[in-house]
Amino acid sequence: MHYWVRASSSDFGGTVPQPRSGHSAVNIGKSKVVVFGGLVDKRFLSDVVVYDIDNKLWFQPECTGNGSNGQVGPGPRAFHIAVAIDCHMFIFGGRFGSRRLGDFWVLDTDIWQWSELTSFGDLPSPRDFAAASAIGNRKIVMYGGWDGKKWLSDVYVLDTISLEWMQLPVTGSVPPPRCGHTATMVEKRLLIYGGRGGGGPIMGDLWALKGLIEEENETPGWTQLKLPGQAPSSRCGHTITSGGHYLLLFGGHGTGGWLSRYDIYYNDTIILDRLSAQWKRLPIGNEPPPARAYHSMTCLGSLYLLFGGFDGKSTFGDIWWLVPEEDPIAKRYTESPPKVLPENKDVAMENNNSQFAVKESQRESSAIVELQKKLDISVSLSRPGLQIMDELEDEEFLELASRLMGAGVFSNGQVSRIQATQVLRDHWKKSTPRSIPIKELGPLLRDYQRLIARHLANLQSTELGLPGKEAYTFYHLKNSSQLHMVDIPKLLEEYKKLLAD
Repeated sequence: MHYWVRASSSDFGGTVPQPRSGHSAVNIGKSKVVVFGGLVDKRFLSDVVVYDIDNKLWFQPECTGNGSNGQVGPGPRAFHIAVAIDCHMFIFGGRFGSRRLGDFWVLDTDIWQWSELTSFGDLPSPRDFAAASAIGNRKIVMYGGWDGKKWLSDVYVLDTISLEWMQLPVTGSVPPPRCGHTATMVEKRLLIYGGRGGGGPIMGDLWALKGLIEEENETPGWTQLKLPGQAPSSRCGHTITSGGHYLLLFGGHGTGGWLSRYDIYYNDTIILDRLSAQWKRLPIGNEPPPARAYHSMTCLGSLYLLFGGFDGKSTFGDIWWLVPEEDPIAKRYTESPPKVLPENKDVAMENNNSQFAVKESQRESSAIVELQKKLDISVSLSRPGLQIMDELEDEEFLELASRLMGAGVFSNGQVSRIQATQVLRDHWKKSTPRSIPIKELGPLLRDYQRLIARHLANLQSTELGLPGKEAYTFYHLKNSSQLHMVDIPKLLEEYKKLLAD
C-alpha cells in the first residue's frame, strides 16, 4: 500500500519553486533534483531550482556561463528534453512562445556552469514535446516530437563525449509519429508510451526499440508490446518514472466525448512490473493529488516527488510525496489525515478541501450526515472538495434553461427560474446519450448530484432502502471533464431514474 501526502513546510528548507508546467526535473546521482524552465500564465521560465536531498533544502544556484549570444544559460522555454549524465544536465529544444527551439546546452552541477554546445553529425531539427533517456553514462537517445508542422518519429543518439548526433536507421515497422509521449531506457531497450499523434489522436500504445547498445550488435528495430493486466488509458503529458523493479506512470491527459472530443486529465497511478511484464494498478490508501499533466515526478529511493503540472485551467505549484505505508511520511497521513490547503490562487479551485469543509457543514442537512454514518457510505456519497450548488445559483444551468425557453434574461424573479429548471429537466428526460451536446454535460452532472443530495436528505430511515455504493456512479466527480464517452448513457439512465423518484 502507498499513500499520497502533500508536502508540508516542515519537509523542506529554503524556497520551493514557483508554480509551473512543461518543466523538467532530473536526478543528479542520489544527492539532488534539478528543476529547469517551464511555463506559468503564458510566461516561459529559465530558472534553475535545486532540491538538496540530503539536507532537505530547496535553493537557486548562481549559475555562470557563456552562450553564443552572450547569455549565461539557455533562454526561457518549456516542453524541452532534459537528461542527466553523471553530474551534467543536458538540455535540448523546447518551445518559447510559438517558436520551436533547437539549441543544445549542458549544466555542470558541480560548479553550476552552463555551456552552449556546438554539436555535429546528423543534427535533429528544432522541436518540442520530444522525449529522451540516458543510455548508460555516456549517450542519450531522443525520439519524436513536434516541429511546428508535423509530428516526428525519428530516433537520434547523442554521444556526450564527442558531441556527435547520429540518426538511428530503423528498419521494419515503426511507431506512428507522436509528441507528448514518454521514453524510458530499461536495460537494453527504449520503451515509449502514449503521446499525441498525426491528426491529433491520443495514443495508448507501448513500443520497445532495440539496437541501442553497440556491444550487442543488434539491428535497430521497433516491437509493439501488448502486455496483460490493467493497462492505462490513452494519454499524453504523463510521466513514467523508473523505481526498482517497476516503472510508475502518473497523470497525463486524454480525450472523451463522441462528437466534439474534450480533454480529460488523470490522477491515476499505474505500474509496469518488469518482473511479470504486466500492467498493474498501484494500491493507494487515500485520495490522489488533483489530476494534471506536464508535471514532473522523480524517484528518491523508495519515495516519489511530484511537482507542478497543468489541468487545462490552472498551473500547479504543489509538491506531493508518494510513499510506501511503512515510511514515516505515510504515518503522518494514517495517524492524522491532513486537510489540503491551496497553495496559490491558481490551485485554489482544484485543491480546496479544507475551505469546502466549512461550506459543506453549512449546506448539508443533518439527515444526510446521520444516514451516512449509520450506513457507512461516507466514502461513496461524500467526497471532499465536491460542492453541491443550488440550481438557482448555477449560472451555466440557468443560461442553458433560458436558451431552451427562448428567453435571453430572467426578469420575473424566482418563479421563472423554477419554471426554466423544469423545462431543462424535461429536455434531458427526453434526451438520448447521443443527442446531448458536450456543453450540456457540466450542468447535467451538477443537476444529477443535486438530485442525489436531496434524495438522501428526504430519507428518514434505513428501511427506505438507501442505494448502495454502486447506485450513484458519478456522484463523486468534481466536473464533467472526468466523464468518459462510455459514461454518458449510464449517467443519463441514473439521472432519469432520479427524476422519476
